[in-house]
Amino acid sequence: MTQEDATMKLLKVFLAIGLLVVNGVKADNMEAGKPVDIVVYRSPTCNCCGKWLEHLKKNNFNVKDIVTNDVEAIKHKYGVSEAMASCHTAIVGDYVVEGHVSATDIMTLLKTRPNVAGIAVPGMPSGTPGMEMGGRKDPYNVMSFDKENHYEIFHSYEGSQ
Repeated sequence: MTQEDATMKLLKVFLAIGLLVVNGVKADNMEAGKPVDIVVYRSPTCNCCGKWLEHLKKNNFNVKDIVTNDVEAIKHKYGVSEAMASCHTAIVGDYVVEGHVSATDIMTLLKTRPNVAGIAVPGMPSGTPGMEMGGRKDPYNVMSFDKENHYEIFHSYEGSQ
């Protein structure tokens, strides 16, 4: 093995260790109860968005609330298709969160770090965080999506009447 090969091998080992340390620190920060930063874009006329923001705050999210009259431009910028759209769009870490996704599902996304652009609850199903209607809960799916508009079920919820 040449000196150059040995140097490259050592560099690769240090990079691998560095990646493990950085990812471990991120996971430790989330588990240590530190607030998670999230930026939410919403319309000034939507009342349910405020309720969803309260849900996030109660679940240890540090919410930056940006009220805009052009939520559609935000959706377009972050690749949220019409099929995945809801009333507000959020950015957390490297991910897009569209609609009334629970804080638990967002934390699962951040901990598992799947290779997706984001997760969404399309539409506005009753019983989702921010869309509470007494005891009524519609069945719904939290969908993951990628930049090529491929969708998969991330988590399913059963309804109740």
